[in-house]
Amino acid sequence: MTAEGVREKLVVVGNGMAGARTVEELLRRAPGRYEIAIFGGEPHPNYNRILLSSVLAGETALDDIVVKPRRWYEEQGIALHTGEPIAAIDPLARRVTSAAGRCLAYDKLLLATGSKPLAPPIAGLELPGVCSFRNIEDVEAMIAATARHARAVVIGGGLLGLEAAWGLKRRGMAVTVVHLMPILMERQLDAIAAQLLQTDLERRGIAFVTNAVTEEIFGEERVQGVRLADGRELAADFVVIAIGIRPEVALARAAGIGVNRGIAVGDDLRTTDPHIYAVGECAEHNGRCFGLVAPLWEMAQVCGERLAGSATAAFATPVVSTRLKITGIDVFSAGALMAEEDSDDEITLEDSGLGTYRKLVVRDGRLVGAVLYGDIADSPWYLELMGEEIDIAPIRTPLIFGREAAYA
Repeated sequence: MTAEGVREKLVVVGNGMAGARTVEELLRRAPGRYEIAIFGGEPHPNYNRILLSSVLAGETALDDIVVKPRRWYEEQGIALHTGEPIAAIDPLARRVTSAAGRCLAYDKLLLATGSKPLAPPIAGLELPGVCSFRNIEDVEAMIAATARHARAVVIGGGLLGLEAAWGLKRRGMAVTVVHLMPILMERQLDAIAAQLLQTDLERRGIAFVTNAVTEEIFGEERVQGVRLADGRELAADFVVIAIGIRPEVALARAAGIGVNRGIAVGDDLRTTDPHIYAVGECAEHNGRCFGLVAPLWEMAQVCGERLAGSATAAFATPVVSTRLKITGIDVFSAGALMAEEDSDDEITLEDSGLGTYRKLVVRDGRLVGAVLYGDIADSPWYLELMGEEIDIAPIRTPLIFGREAAYA
């Protein structure tokens, strides 16, 4: 609220999880401070993107993943513009222009433009039957494909690729995952956990080709298969690209806002323009970009506090953890995957009969990493030990057996 009692104008670019959560945090602290307008490129109100894999697998309905229906925006007095992305920012005039030609002035601007799927530099991406796995339209296309086609190839054996593969398999398709690296989820798992995961998924009927370079997606009127660099061809009626994401920074870059890999922000989530903030997958803090929900929620809270008037709220990178959303398969990882320094120790426990595995990485009396497979009940405790940098020396011996054993 200005000195004259006129509300400040806040424009939010992006109606995804991080942007909407920031507005929610702001309204909790200063409900009458801003006149708020939100622009989203998708035609939908805010929904939980994390649950798209559950929708694909048939475990959740699309309507059930909507977090904030349109009536919520109306109740909060927010002007929501869906299917209308912002096309340009004029930082000097403090004005945005939408793709529909709508011009709006702002006192504060929040960039929550998210990310876009990476695509490999190969031929055939434009063929009908090739899609990414990023939004509701992608999921609808994938579900429609399962009703008409039998064979799918998923390019990418990371978190998203495996969830896509499982969803397509659940809906009746024969699925092959092609992965560039020798192990699945190499950014989150070590070789032992990755092999346990691959074995479990193979038992469920998913085929894997690892250490594989995709050379081309081929077909005439629509996709017919995938050709690998070693000459092998995998027949496919449908291909999903899930090799990663890249922060969406084009709008910020065109406006002269500081951009590295993501939009550069400080601890206060401000960009190089003091009137412009950025949160979510598009933001880069201390050289890091984030694609998991925990740091995005932290960003939203800090940015909400700052927009509400706080001069002290600061974002600090949390310990980032990963869980795979495939029913019946429990995987957890956080922090270091393996010893990285001479002083690091690895503690492991494996039960091949039960299909369980644990590895903890300890550094200078602190837990700095954990990989769990099959039994992840102690994952919140391990995450707490890492996040709070608790001295684990008194419980080091029973640490690998979990919280109950440690404090018995």
